[in-house]
Amino acid sequence: MAKTSLTLENLVALGAEKLAQLILDEARTNAPFRKKANAALAGAKGPEAVAALIDRRLSALEKGRAMVAWEKEKDFAADLAATVETIVKELAQADAALALERLLRFIDSHAKVFERIDDSSGRIQDVYWRAAKAAPELAQKLTENERAGLAKRLTKSLDLDTHGLGAEIAIAIAPLLPAPALAAWDRELAKAGAEDRFVRVRQAVAEARGDLDAFLILEAQRPAWSQNPLRAAEKLLAAGRLDEALDWARREHRGGVAYAATADIAEGRIRRLHDVERVALEARILEARGDKTSAQALRWQAFEATLDPAPLRDYLQKLGDFEEDDELARAFAHVEDSRQLYSALSFFIAWPQLDRAARLVEARDGQWDGQHYGALGCSASALEEKFPLAASVLYRALLDAILKRGKSQAYGHGARYLAQLETLAAEIVHWGEIADHAAYVVDLRKNHGRKSGFWSLTEAKPKR
Repeated sequence: MAKTSLTLENLVALGAEKLAQLILDEARTNAPFRKKANAALAGAKGPEAVAALIDRRLSALEKGRAMVAWEKEKDFAADLAATVETIVKELAQADAALALERLLRFIDSHAKVFERIDDSSGRIQDVYWRAAKAAPELAQKLTENERAGLAKRLTKSLDLDTHGLGAEIAIAIAPLLPAPALAAWDRELAKAGAEDRFVRVRQAVAEARGDLDAFLILEAQRPAWSQNPLRAAEKLLAAGRLDEALDWARREHRGGVAYAATADIAEGRIRRLHDVERVALEARILEARGDKTSAQALRWQAFEATLDPAPLRDYLQKLGDFEEDDELARAFAHVEDSRQLYSALSFFIAWPQLDRAARLVEARDGQWDGQHYGALGCSASALEEKFPLAASVLYRALLDAILKRGKSQAYGHGARYLAQLETLAAEIVHWGEIADHAAYVVDLRKNHGRKSGFWSLTEAKPKR
């Protein structure tokens, strides 16, 4: 018998009475579903009835003081999500203004709710952030007169904001407000204080008003660690104010995101996203000023220092038709000679130039540290199909690192590496100066024959 799928048509065919019974049965044991069902019933009486139902739920939420036990966290999150869904899907369809007011009221409860629960899973915050994302969508449905009155309400949410929710909503809604409301709101926010969330919203207001100078003045007032010089430079570039754009792009940036790719970790280096973005933006500004030579020099220097493919691609795109081949050859030679071994491998894998990656791996046999699984594992996998010898060099490094340090918890990975090495060995014709697989296994048995936990996972068990 064919399986009947849950479709709108099939459910309608069941009839109202059957569906009503199913809803009652589910509502008895599923509190969030019961709330949705009650909201749907209230919706039949009009938006005011739905709003009144939501108000009762919000009042209970605001009055709550008891800690929420961890085992009830999932149900609590589902209950909150049901309230948001009722606002966004049920009430908003009938009256967007009523819905937005209730949604903001719900979001304003976040500080007290977060104090009542250990939200280590992030479920509760996720509900609130989804609600915050929905707020601008509701604001778009308001009339101009309704939008004009939003500023004061958003300021209230800013005052209650402890996790950035109110600020993000205000920033997103600012472009939707009429000009007179924006001017009045800016004056109100200026009196609210110099806290960064108020300054950020004032910047959004300045952007909405097309006042770049006001935006820049506010940026300079922010704490040094939270300033974003590149954002200011980008806006100045778009406005054609190139000298100012270059000045902002070159300003020291004390904050921002730090990151390390797998190759960076292997080489003990941390990068700043700001530095990567700055090079690209500064080069664009230099070009706009007519200084293509300096722009290209900046891109090349960034590539030379980091072996990051991005600035090299930008550099090559700006070359003449007959220059790219020579410059690309120069770039490859630089990578091959680099002391940044893992970055060089990562570059050739990403470009991709797998033949060059393979030659690099084989030439540096014995220098790869298998502790850096992130840098070597993906590279080995990328090389397997066409360059089994190079892939074997990397898999050996990974296996050697596990066995030399006696990492018993990783023996399962080691056994898989050994099995993969045996498979690859069948495809290798010329080993060159690299020991063949049989010799490698003999050496493994000699040095690690007593690691029975490892050998018990392999078919190549050492002889006693």
